[in-house]
Amino acid sequence: MPAKDADLLARFEALDGFLRDHQHLWRPRPFTHLNMPWEAQHPELAQWLRQRTLQDAEASHNHPQYLPAPAPFPELAATSLALSTLDRLPTQPLVPARQRLQVDVPGRKWQQIEAFAQSLTFQHPPAHWLDWCSGKGHLGRRLLSSGQQLTCLEYDPALVEVGEQLSQRHHLPTRHVQQDVLAADATLQLTSRMTPVALHACGDLHVRLLQLATAAGCGQLAVSPCCYNRISAPHYQALSTAAKASHLQLSVEDLSLPMSETVTAGTRVRRQRDESMARRLGFDLWQRQHRQCDEYLSTPSLPSTWLNKPFAEYCADLAALKNLSTSGEEDWPALEAAGRERLAQVRNLELLRGLFRRPLEVWLVLDRALYLQEKGYDVQVGEFCDSQLTPRNLMVLAQLSAEPL
Repeated sequence: MPAKDADLLARFEALDGFLRDHQHLWRPRPFTHLNMPWEAQHPELAQWLRQRTLQDAEASHNHPQYLPAPAPFPELAATSLALSTLDRLPTQPLVPARQRLQVDVPGRKWQQIEAFAQSLTFQHPPAHWLDWCSGKGHLGRRLLSSGQQLTCLEYDPALVEVGEQLSQRHHLPTRHVQQDVLAADATLQLTSRMTPVALHACGDLHVRLLQLATAAGCGQLAVSPCCYNRISAPHYQALSTAAKASHLQLSVEDLSLPMSETVTAGTRVRRQRDESMARRLGFDLWQRQHRQCDEYLSTPSLPSTWLNKPFAEYCADLAALKNLSTSGEEDWPALEAAGRERLAQVRNLELLRGLFRRPLEVWLVLDRALYLQEKGYDVQVGEFCDSQLTPRNLMVLAQLSAEPL
């Protein structure tokens, strides 16, 4: 069964201990370290990971828990699985979608919407859906049934306009509102009769929904969080009492760990990503030598067109952005080759961090669930679809208790 009630706190505390005890393994990023701090303590594991190929790393990326690596990898993997595995949420049959409703929705997105909608097992039929950060309103239109109302809140006026056109085309009574949900006046958009839903609302946006929905007394809501690192604060702001009491202080960089799993990127995108990373790693080797400083130098995001430049020109232009000179004699082909070799090592060393990717995400989701519990809601947490459809497949389903806690 999905985690609920008293199970949530026990699971959270176990995850909290696991993450705190092994911070030295998952906080440092192989991309920014030539040698990982834990390698001296676990030399056999480090050597085993470093000798693997880039293809080996790619094959293990989404499921590092099953990698037959030396100790302490197997023990950590078993604990990771035990603490972060959540069951699928109960589902209910959906009324078939209106004709051509999904025509304007990409296939994968429509499948996510269908899976999300099937998992909304509320005790009371919603009277008024609120599609939070709705984009074009695809989710809300799929949920809307006869006799119900729908309000879609979206910041981008272009998406609001397209959403309105789609709702009119399907003759659906939908109100599309251009709204900055982080603004003070967003509270005016919620009433207790509404059932808010958010599919993959980022960071501060879905946290804002939880805060406003509980303040408005909404009887039920469902959220699938995404992009936990999209926050305005420099560090994570805990929501629940348990998370506030935790000694685990998370930076924005830490919060990006759950987002490092990818299942949807195509071959061309993956090739560009690998080429970009290899070049940056080659440049990193050069800048450490040039600056005589064994530290990573942060560099800005670059257009993909930079990958068309010869490697020497790429490094010269990137160095110029950091006010460095490449006027000396350099063996650029050797540095480029070293960058590619280092990429394979980085991607394999990342597999150890990968063991903490899902535990950290579940920790974050449970913080949201416990917050809702404290506000008087019965809460369920579970998966609403397979991870192959989207890695962000966790949902928090909350319904106001008959007797507040």
